[in-house]
Amino acid sequence: MLFIIPLNDLRLFAIYNRAFDLHILTATKDPKMLRTILTSITLAFVLSVNVIQSAEVGFDSIFDGKTLKGWDGNRDFWSVKDGAITGITTAENPTKGNTFIVWRGGEVADFELRLQFRIRGGNSGVQYLSKEFDKWVISGYQADFDGPGGWTGTLYEERGRGVLAKRGNKVIISDSGEKRTIEKTATEEEILSVVKKEDWNDYTIIARGNHLVQILNGKVTVGVTD
Repeated sequence: MLFIIPLNDLRLFAIYNRAFDLHILTATKDPKMLRTILTSITLAFVLSVNVIQSAEVGFDSIFDGKTLKGWDGNRDFWSVKDGAITGITTAENPTKGNTFIVWRGGEVADFELRLQFRIRGGNSGVQYLSKEFDKWVISGYQADFDGPGGWTGTLYEERGRGVLAKRGNKVIISDSGEKRTIEKTATEEEILSVVKKEDWNDYTIIARGNHLVQILNGKVTVGVTD
């Protein structure tokens, strides 16, 4: 299983050791079906994702709060500082496009991921049910969130079909790629009302077969069958 966080130019990223739990619902039998976590970063901002030291029963914590054990990334950018996985680029030390830190702790099929994030400006997200396109380059589903709040809660497919479901919608995607909205999960206003700008937000991602659910601070933002 891969959990991946990318870093772009002029970005700062940190994963804090408070609330990043993974519940493996079903072990995969197909090593090609990689379940990944990705945080893509655009524009200059500060992003933190909390990781719980004592995981809830049935969940596994995937960061020990002290080291990069189990994580794979370019050490020119990634390190652990103050109990956080931290990635930094500057004008003097830029990246050539996205650079990812990857959790390589195993492979799963169905899962539930719980985390907390905090973002100040910019755009980011959590990528899952994805494949490693190249070294530290990922394609697949992305649970978006951003500083201004315009994308938070949306489901996007990186290096693929683009926006699959705008927040607030349940969508069925046919084999031909047609997207059909069948109902609302919540109104735009209801979702925005629970977003905590520049503060900690709870994000839950559930993947069971081809059904995907994203939950932000207790509010279902998308439900997709693909």
